[in-house]
Amino acid sequence: METFSLLVYGHVEGNIYLKVLLCLNTKSGIALLYNEETNNTYDVCLKLTKEVLTIQKLDVVCTSGSETQVNHRTVVLRRQATGGLGLSIKGGAEHNVPVVISKIFKDQVGKKVFYLSTVHLLRTAGDEVTITVRYLREVPSFLKLPLGSPGLDHSRVSSPLFDSGLHLNGNGNNTAPSPPSPSANEPKYEKRWLDAVCLPLLMARVSRYKAGTDKLRCNCFEVFALDGASTNILQFCTAAESTDWLQAISTNINDLTQENIKLVNKYCSSDDQIVHMGWACESPEGSTAGPTSVFKFLALRGPYFYIFRSPPISAADWGQAETTYNLYEVLFKVHKLWMAEDCWLQARLYLGLEHSPEQQDNESLCFSILVGHGQSHTFRVELASDLAIWEKSFQRAVFLEVQRIRSKSYMCSSQGNVLCFTIDFGSGFTCSEGTSKTVLWRYKFSQLKGSSDDGKTRVKLLFKNAESKQIEMKELEFANLTAVLHCIHSFIAAKVASVDPLFMCSQSFSGNYMNS
Repeated sequence: METFSLLVYGHVEGNIYLKVLLCLNTKSGIALLYNEETNNTYDVCLKLTKEVLTIQKLDVVCTSGSETQVNHRTVVLRRQATGGLGLSIKGGAEHNVPVVISKIFKDQVGKKVFYLSTVHLLRTAGDEVTITVRYLREVPSFLKLPLGSPGLDHSRVSSPLFDSGLHLNGNGNNTAPSPPSPSANEPKYEKRWLDAVCLPLLMARVSRYKAGTDKLRCNCFEVFALDGASTNILQFCTAAESTDWLQAISTNINDLTQENIKLVNKYCSSDDQIVHMGWACESPEGSTAGPTSVFKFLALRGPYFYIFRSPPISAADWGQAETTYNLYEVLFKVHKLWMAEDCWLQARLYLGLEHSPEQQDNESLCFSILVGHGQSHTFRVELASDLAIWEKSFQRAVFLEVQRIRSKSYMCSSQGNVLCFTIDFGSGFTCSEGTSKTVLWRYKFSQLKGSSDDGKTRVKLLFKNAESKQIEMKELEFANLTAVLHCIHSFIAAKVASVDPLFMCSQSFSGNYMNS
């Protein structure tokens, strides 16, 4: 990736300051584009800017003269029993040039034809073919260009394309005649890269997997725009080249997403800030992937974790989420992060100083969101760096939410009595009678030494008495035990984070996580 920076130097009160005004990440190169519907593959030129991925295809353009002067006509060919159509043709889609008739055999039906738009008609047609042709006095210059490169080659050496042809008269030994003398008014043609697809990267997504499966494509991926438009499958020669492009495109998508987050957060209250959002592939029923895996747009905003079918564009869209969960009642769990067993590499990855390694052995980069009543959602991302960002973002979002609510109470029962169990960020755990609110017992977070549950409704909490140093067990029953356990986890994690100087230092940045 090429990075361009515009630097401006100035002088304020005797101090030199440096301001970066512009930083543009751009990249260009050649790839193969594969269309699954047509099963065709051809060279394309990729151009990546901050906001757009452009795909250029090699095409033939008229550089001088006028195509309107060229005579177009429609003719009907009837195949003969001997001699076929009486044509010798050159070119084709595999060379990125039109099909040209280089020789017409006397007294055969091809005598009527001068130019063909496609060779497929001739290969598959029956006894009668109707085609549109046009006459070119001079051999087009693109037939003399080196294959696979745009631009005019002024040498008069013919390319392999000009020297080979497909004979449709039953005789493959005929050679093409010398081209006639050029005409001043005859159109001139060149091969050039022309824009075919311009894909906006805002809210776009990338995928290396075959649609709806866990099958990883080799050195390939697709890019999908917000409106559903796709690049089709981009293929690369090596895994390193594929990963390099994947990371470059993903970086630009993430940068645009963070800019959008900043813009939204400027007009939102401190309790309704977006921490992070982006695409992930959901695998139903907790499997790492399956035949019905679908992409979902996830967001951490204010007190909720959102799951959307498509990104929220307007303020009203935020009320159309497929599912929402209270952040303090969900648990984030990383399945497996593939990387070399190197703590320094892991540290650099989490600090954003290292790109994610190439995924091997089809190991998915997955995380789960565990919610109430034992339910869960499993999501897959494309890069290890994406997984690291989601993990840090959840930590940040849960911490902010616990700081906001400060305490949470749940109704429970013990030995037939209705109780109120409260988790408080400042004081710890408190249990009181449901009606009189009389406090029955209270413990600090540090006094919780363990717990066990039946996986349904009952939990045993083990606390260490501050005076006697003995372990005291409190058994409680909840309607939604999973949510309570996740809430306890969230409060304890937030409490621990609040005394971690590194974590608290990261919270000092104004605005939003990942936006500083």
